[in-house]
Amino acid sequence: MAYVEHAETEVLHEPKSFFTRYIWSQDHKVIAIQYSLTAISVGLVALVLSGLMRMQIGFPGSLGFMDASTYYQAMTMHGMIMVIYLLTALFLGGFGNYLIPLMVGARDMVFPYVNMLSFWFYLLSVLVLLSSFFVPGGPTGAGWTLYPPQSITRGTPGTEWGIVLMLVSLAIFIVAATMGGLNYVTTVLQARTRGMTLFRMPLSVWGIFMASILALLAFPALFVSAVMMLFDKLLGTSFFMPAVISMGQQLAHQGGSPILFQHLFWFFGHPEVYIVALPAFGLVSDLISTHARKNIFGYRMMVWAIIAIGVLSFVVWAHHMYVSGMNPYFGFFFAATTLIIAVPTALKVYNWVLTLWHGDIHLTVPMLFALAFIVTFLVGGLTGLFLGNVIVDIPLSDTYFVVAHFHMVMGVAPILVVFGSIYHWFPKVTGRLLNDTLGKLHFWITFLGTYCIYFPMHYLGLLGMPRRYYAWQNYDFIPQSAQQLNAFITVVALTVGVCQLLFLFNLAWSAFKGRPAGPNPWGAASLEWQTPDTPPVHGNWGAELPVVHRWAYDYSVPGIEQDFVPQTVSAQELEQMRQRDAEARIAGERP
Repeated sequence: MAYVEHAETEVLHEPKSFFTRYIWSQDHKVIAIQYSLTAISVGLVALVLSGLMRMQIGFPGSLGFMDASTYYQAMTMHGMIMVIYLLTALFLGGFGNYLIPLMVGARDMVFPYVNMLSFWFYLLSVLVLLSSFFVPGGPTGAGWTLYPPQSITRGTPGTEWGIVLMLVSLAIFIVAATMGGLNYVTTVLQARTRGMTLFRMPLSVWGIFMASILALLAFPALFVSAVMMLFDKLLGTSFFMPAVISMGQQLAHQGGSPILFQHLFWFFGHPEVYIVALPAFGLVSDLISTHARKNIFGYRMMVWAIIAIGVLSFVVWAHHMYVSGMNPYFGFFFAATTLIIAVPTALKVYNWVLTLWHGDIHLTVPMLFALAFIVTFLVGGLTGLFLGNVIVDIPLSDTYFVVAHFHMVMGVAPILVVFGSIYHWFPKVTGRLLNDTLGKLHFWITFLGTYCIYFPMHYLGLLGMPRRYYAWQNYDFIPQSAQQLNAFITVVALTVGVCQLLFLFNLAWSAFKGRPAGPNPWGAASLEWQTPDTPPVHGNWGAELPVVHRWAYDYSVPGIEQDFVPQTVSAQELEQMRQRDAEARIAGERP
């Protein structure tokens, strides 16, 4: 067990000016808000790009400026922003920064200055990425996977400035993620308060902790591949570039391996799925337990499942490469490991369902999003079992079936957790509740709308409709009904996209005008809801750090009026609570 000794004697220097309090802040809570606002802002850019792409697909030629080059540039930027700059930054930099010190009873991150730097490097990476919209040739249109030789040879949009800025931005982002990841891991291991053992930590901390370890191990593969491709592009090396004729000319490159880049990219890329998924698993576990007023079922099993998923995520990467011509024995290995990793993932789904079983379920907005996540993740996971099989994946690999699967698992499911978690922890951040009516309206439009978008895409994939095509006219194998379905999908997608303005309005209005929440509006047992002040002040805990006596999931406790027991309540205090409630019942003061 690790804890901070003599924490009550620590001196925290209060920020003296506006800049040190809000701009150059070293307070993990302010940095978390900076991360979150930046990630949401750049995510809105990606959302607009997806709407423009859907207009071209559903109503070809309706946007005069949307030619083939612009379409592929929008597709590339949309994919990269959503996966890396929105979801990864939001789960680790946003939720990780805000929740870890509060949930483990620390005053701040172990390295506050490095934490501040991690945000500014992240912001710099976002600005470098967005600057590619304003350079000659525009951003790269190589697809978000950036496969060479296409990504750096002429004929692909953005092969001069665009691809260089994309690779530089990724390298800067990885520096930011490394600084953040070191902070999250070290804080969990070294700054837990007295009594906070590893197996008393909430599952949110476990998910973010394991995802941070994955990021520290997987991001270097993307970093070196970005640097090596920059060398191929700018210095004429041949790490990934084979001997190739481009535009009728023999290029100077020879001997490079494009498949090597695919291996490096997906060695990062598949753990990246779980860098997003594991924090989502942890956060949704806390939402379900709190709003079902029920102990999390199989807590230790859930922890070991998180660890198992993290380990196995490093041996499944090549299932993204079945069409690259790999040896059939490798195909068998990666198909087998892909099915094996489904076992601990399925365990988590069973545990969530069993947590709900016989629970006192409160259908709050956070709970609605949590339930929607379970359904969506299950549906997306089942289609993943199809694609994990080599024989099935090869004909489906470049169809809309993959688009549907990937968006259900990596897009819709994590975003549902993001929304649910914001509705859940917003009272902690601001001291106010989000508007419940707007929240439920936002939920139903988002949840039902996304199913109307991605369910039909599975059918389009089975029809053989290829993904990443700019235009569909004059393809005899695509029936007219597919175009009508694409038009329907586009209308729904634009509606769901506009609906997100409801959420943004709710955030902005409730931050100042929302109903006061009080210190613990959900009746949660975990440590972050026990701070002396709401919102927490600099240093979190006042004069003394809390002492933890139990796990984070003591709900529906028999014998006491209050149906939860905070982590800070000792066994003696719990017994006193029982005695007081028993005496009150005998005296007729309580039923």
